[in-house]
Amino acid sequence: MSDADTHDARPTEFTRDAAAPSPGATETATFGLGCFWGPDARFGAMEGVVRTRVGYAGGSTPAPTYHSLGDHTEVVQVEYDPTVLSYADLLDVFWSAHDPRRNARKRQYRSVILTGSAVHRQVAERARQDVASRLGGSVATEVEDLDAFHRAEPYHQKYELRSTPVVGAEVEDRCGDDLVDSTVAARLNGFVAGHGDDDRCRSLLADLALPPAAVDEVRRRR
Repeated sequence: MSDADTHDARPTEFTRDAAAPSPGATETATFGLGCFWGPDARFGAMEGVVRTRVGYAGGSTPAPTYHSLGDHTEVVQVEYDPTVLSYADLLDVFWSAHDPRRNARKRQYRSVILTGSAVHRQVAERARQDVASRLGGSVATEVEDLDAFHRAEPYHQKYELRSTPVVGAEVEDRCGDDLVDSTVAARLNGFVAGHGDDDRCRSLLADLALPPAAVDEVRRRR
């Protein structure tokens, strides 16, 4: 087999995404914990997270947008493989990624867990009580049912990745409209923000046929 054939046989972002669990095999968690750019990256770097997207939820204003948010909150929606991660695992990251005791200056940035099932609500309520007990007081985090999720504008999706020179343009060009739902894009979005395991980052970079300049830029940000 020639070097060219070996290169062509290596996984690309598309073959990896095709192998990711379908939405029917995943579960979904929705969290608000401040500006959604950071949480999108943090959760996206986690093994077992399949897809991430950011948007607006928790309010009643119809068709919210970033500049006309109404009473909604910025949230990250995390689609995950329950055979790899549990909802409790994601809640652990949620609590550790911000100070749940602090009242947000705007509803847009409040701390909230929006649940899509009775089971998730029960787990979230119990976790909230445990955190409050551990911190020795009340927490500002609210637990609510998720009524609807409104996907944010494209420029908010995978923001850390899109903002990374060379890498963002390269991945966006390859994924096109599939960028938001790409597992590889979710990982890279987390890796360029400094999250995730170094070995897993190196493994992913070794499998992707990214230009050397893009690989160097990811490594520089670790």
